[in-house]
Amino acid sequence: MNMNQTVKAHDCCPTNEANSDSYDLIVVGAGSAGFSASITAAEAGKRVALVGHGTIGGTCVNVGCVPSKAMIRAAEAVHSGASAARFPGIEPCAHAVDWPAVVKGTVELVEEMRHKKYIDLLPAYENVTYIEEGPARLVEGGVAVGARVISAPCVLIATGSRPHMPAIEGIDTVDTLDSTGLLTLPDRPDSIIVLGGGYIGCELAQMASRLGVKVTLVTRSRLLPGAEPEVAEALTQALKAEDIAVETGLRYVAVAQNAGGATLTIDRGGMTQALTADRLVVTTGRIAISENLGLEDLGIETDAHGSIKVGPDMATTRAGIWAAGDVTDRDQFVYMAAYGAKVAINNALGLKPMRYDNAAMPWVVFTDPQVAGVGLSEAEAKAAGHEVKTSVITLDNVPRAAAARDSRGVIKLVADAETDRLLGGQIAAPEGSDTIQTLAMALKFGMTARALGETIFPYLTTVEGLKLAAQTFDKDVAKLSCCAG
Repeated sequence: MNMNQTVKAHDCCPTNEANSDSYDLIVVGAGSAGFSASITAAEAGKRVALVGHGTIGGTCVNVGCVPSKAMIRAAEAVHSGASAARFPGIEPCAHAVDWPAVVKGTVELVEEMRHKKYIDLLPAYENVTYIEEGPARLVEGGVAVGARVISAPCVLIATGSRPHMPAIEGIDTVDTLDSTGLLTLPDRPDSIIVLGGGYIGCELAQMASRLGVKVTLVTRSRLLPGAEPEVAEALTQALKAEDIAVETGLRYVAVAQNAGGATLTIDRGGMTQALTADRLVVTTGRIAISENLGLEDLGIETDAHGSIKVGPDMATTRAGIWAAGDVTDRDQFVYMAAYGAKVAINNALGLKPMRYDNAAMPWVVFTDPQVAGVGLSEAEAKAAGHEVKTSVITLDNVPRAAAARDSRGVIKLVADAETDRLLGGQIAAPEGSDTIQTLAMALKFGMTARALGETIFPYLTTVEGLKLAAQTFDKDVAKLSCCAG
């Protein structure tokens, strides 16, 4: 099947069979994408089989977004006592950290959210049958769950992803931690090496450091390699200011276990160096959970990383089989998993035609300062054939930063030089995660840089920085009075 073609809705027409193992739709995977698909189909009156194929709730609530952000917030609360000294007249204070209690509270929150947002929702949808007998495998006409075979004309694969383990000499001999292992570690280690400078590595490195762990963050290129260089550098300097050792531009040589913990040998410019810590935390990305599903037998294509290839309608290369979420070659964000599943089911069941569109998709790294972006970076815009212009301002040009006594960060905007239309932007700022949605809306509706710069923003907000960055295309905002422009 051509990946640019949409599978016709009649490929997934409702079944007329009435037996208990025949459904209109089978969803494999009960995470965000699986629930989004099941609810969308159930609200359309379809009979759905939701196959667990793992812990209900998936990555986000169990081992990803919820536990990591809960502990990041706890770490922020600890750090706020010491950082209060940036204000004149405020003395710093130190908070005691009970690591086991923090972890226990996080686990309890995860259990609460799993029930509230997943398990307790199922009874509200009477035409959704939850099946959790065991791992699933796709077969002709349906899905085998253990010894049981259920059938449906339409199947959605939403099995998610798992942490990736890099190929480094000796890594199989070391008691490593992945992100899940660190977030559930019963006792606080004195020191850790975090391997990988992507968003997970940066978030967890800062979290652990603020909770009293000595942290070395190691990455082959630079932190956040997909982010704008100016934004990544702002975060690098912020982490270094918190005494996190950031090691970049290197090659991993070997890993070894020793009496004191783990040793990572690196090579930088021909010089080797041994880094040691109590534990090694591996955060080098995530890969699709696509093995043992029977994909190859059905002609469902995957890429070199095992991710299922889907078209803009979320159809796979097998008629009647769709996929959504981290198991696909699309964006690995929980909100995009839910969105992708909705696209898939609307197309599969002929509800309304939809196409996967991430042109105005915002993304966030929950460090401090937060890093967020939307649209094209400068490099991406040039690669797409645009003649670009850029605007970069540091946060010391934003009045909010002056009032907050915190000028860590930068804002960068990218626009088409000929049309002035905004193409993208990124921000590193304490309130970057909330600020980016305004830029996402500007991109969604095709705003120009001039229009953004002429928009009224409230004074002493971080989002006002977007206006100032837009004005910087044409003028020196340092020469403007408050609210002028």
